[in-house]
Amino acid sequence: MKLGIIIIQVLFLHVFLFLGVVLKQVIPLPIPASMFGLGLLFLALSCHIIKIEWVEQGATWLMAELLLFFIPSAVGIVNYQQIISMQGVEIVVLIAVSTMIVMGMTALTAEKITARKRSSEQH
Repeated sequence: MKLGIIIIQVLFLHVFLFLGVVLKQVIPLPIPASMFGLGLLFLALSCHIIKIEWVEQGATWLMAELLLFFIPSAVGIVNYQQIISMQGVEIVVLIAVSTMIVMGMTALTAEKITARKRSSEQH
């Protein structure tokens, strides 16, 4: 039963990806369609159009398996040694800086969510 719920929620999250693709066709900004979809999902959650319970288990599963989505990219980079040799230092610095930004934003988000949950439990 839990697997079915996760599959349905992941499919529901994909609806927002497809809405992002449609929005990308309408608004031709240099932003990936997935970011448009993520923005739409954020707005829907913020405006209480959808409930967090409708996507929580699917999103948790996707986050747990996130590393698997990056393995093909990492393996593909190995095939282009000339790029790594020419711009290796820049790539490593860019990866390090972006990783620190992502870790910091994740920590801030987790901290705010935890504080919000604590305050709602006290009331």
